[in-house]
Amino acid sequence: MGDKVRAHVIVSGRVQGVFFRAETRRATQDNDVFGWVRNTDDGKVEAVFEGDEADVKAMTEWCREGSSHSKVKDVDVEWETYSGDFSGFEITY
Repeated sequence: MGDKVRAHVIVSGRVQGVFFRAETRRATQDNDVFGWVRNTDDGKVEAVFEGDEADVKAMTEWCREGSSHSKVKDVDVEWETYSGDFSGFEITY
């Protein structure tokens, strides 16, 4: 088991209305990552990922590609202190 990490991610581009949040949640199941994802008022997607370092890094890389209908322009990743507060991954509103 690797070090536990937390990434706060902001994704910009064509990322709303293209199943980005649902596909993010599906991808976290493949990577054993916990946290949340939501749309922002300015047309971006925001997410927090927690888990083993390799799994969280895989999710930040996944965000650079996104869902099949998205067109990611930029991904901003801020590494934060792991909290362990999450027991699953959810889409929030």
